[in-house]
Amino acid sequence: MNFAIIGVGGYIAPRHLEAIKDMGHNLVAAYDLNDSVGIMDRYFPECHFYTDMERFEAYVDSVKGTSQEVQYIAICSPNYMHAPHIKFALSHGAHVICEKPLVLNVSDIDELAKYEQKYNRRVYTVLQLRVHDAILNLKNKVETSTVATHKIELDYMTSRGAWYHESWKGDTRKSGGLSTNIGVHFFDMLTWIFGEPEAVTVVDYSPSLESGTLKLKKADVKWSLTIDRSRLPVSAVDSGKTTFRSIKIDGEEFEFSEGFTELHKRVYKDILEGRGYGLDAARPAIKIVEQIRASR
Repeated sequence: MNFAIIGVGGYIAPRHLEAIKDMGHNLVAAYDLNDSVGIMDRYFPECHFYTDMERFEAYVDSVKGTSQEVQYIAICSPNYMHAPHIKFALSHGAHVICEKPLVLNVSDIDELAKYEQKYNRRVYTVLQLRVHDAILNLKNKVETSTVATHKIELDYMTSRGAWYHESWKGDTRKSGGLSTNIGVHFFDMLTWIFGEPEAVTVVDYSPSLESGTLKLKKADVKWSLTIDRSRLPVSAVDSGKTTFRSIKIDGEEFEFSEGFTELHKRVYKDILEGRGYGLDAARPAIKIVEQIRASR
């Protein structure tokens, strides 16, 4: 398969480069406003690279009908650009593999569904926690459990410096806020396992902390997300860690800190073998984070 990437200079792009390379596929074109993309030399040194969208678009169009025609475009751009970049890919004849959050609003999902139908192409979203072995085991356990309503506590702390608030990530209009930028994959995991969201309550809402409660079909969730280093537990600080994640289910700690390095490859494998997650899979978590923003 031939791939292209939009946002190859971003933090998550190397995971996509590695997955494409290790699975034996080819990256023929890449685009990013930032030209600090030397990481490409490790994987695809012959890939065409562009810093303006017009030239990238011209190349994608020029290789149609040739051995370099682009079948898939991976979207690794900032959150607020996902929807327009997905539309670009679909309208130029490519399937899409898009990073989380897929989009910022549920209405975007509905609009993209029309694009899928119009151009006969698919949008796949990267929901890597759904292919994590420990989480797959948890889903199986919950499905056979006789407990009607589980009690869950989610705490996720990932330290970020002052730069975060000056970047697009610190702008709610562009990132969607903390719950969208760093929490959406946890909300996806929880809704996938414990059912559709029924109610969302926000307790704290600030640039560095969001917290609240979430009522799911099979669970009551208390959640907290922060980028404030001062909130890290002493155990994490003493260990030199800058990130702390904890999920307690019915009072017991759920351990899933390992096994993350191969998840993007699994996601790509599932997509290319027809088992990928599409637009509707992203809907419950996007609905939650949209409601969190509306409640602030």
